[in-house]
Amino acid sequence: MPWLLSSQVEHLSSSPSQRQCERTSFSFYCAVREQLPVWLLEDMRSMEVFSWEDGRPRTFLPSEALLYALVHDHQSYARFLLSEYLVSSLRPLRCSFCCCHGSTAPHFTVAVRYNRVSILGMMLEALKDCPVQDFLDNRGGCSHAADAGKTAVQLAVELSRPDCLLLLLVHGAPPSGLDAALQRLVSSDITDRRSAQRCLDFLLLFLPEPPAMCCLQDESHRWQSLLGNDVFSWLCGLAPPPLLLQALRCLARCGPDQITALPDFLHGGRFENVNIYMHHVSLREV
Repeated sequence: MPWLLSSQVEHLSSSPSQRQCERTSFSFYCAVREQLPVWLLEDMRSMEVFSWEDGRPRTFLPSEALLYALVHDHQSYARFLLSEYLVSSLRPLRCSFCCCHGSTAPHFTVAVRYNRVSILGMMLEALKDCPVQDFLDNRGGCSHAADAGKTAVQLAVELSRPDCLLLLLVHGAPPSGLDAALQRLVSSDITDRRSAQRCLDFLLLFLPEPPAMCCLQDESHRWQSLLGNDVFSWLCGLAPPPLLLQALRCLARCGPDQITALPDFLHGGRFENVNIYMHHVSLREV
């Protein structure tokens, strides 16, 4: 399957029945890729597509179909699966390459890796009446998964996916990965730095109390230039959080639309930009 490591392609089927299951699965994968209508895909999944498990074929699961929809951004099919099967469309899957059974639920990390913001929002909305934390904290325990050991938040930071990150944080995902966000900001080229900056800013908005990062003082001039004086002093434990940062935290917790509704130059900019904006607002009100 496309979200597994390439080394798994070497796994060879051992029987004609198993190979037939793989052929039907691949045909279904291609049908989703071609964005065929939802009704036709569901007919295929329920009657024609099979997966191999414990030495026998079984019906293709909605959770497996949702992964295909994620990979190919088939939003209407993803919406149908989530509305029709609810949490069962996000159920953990069995890894066919080891002994892990029901240990991996890669939907959130797949959504982040492919930057499927719309479908990620659908999944989070489908879990609004369920214990969503179990899904957000999932690290994918099976070592065969490409993103094993990483939460969706950590992957969003690593890949600089700010829109995915904001959705996850607003819905209660722990704001982990500050060190990675800082390193990503340093290592990104000029074209990716905006996204890396936005990821860092979103983490700062949701961190209850950031760890004192005295190591930043070793290269103080560099980090002050990247972070701005106020945020730099806060992360070094030399000053309280900026007042406007605290105000923006309240705004961020109301939903992602509240942040994205801000003027463009505030999206992912340093918090000094917020100071400039608020200063202009106050001058207009005088």
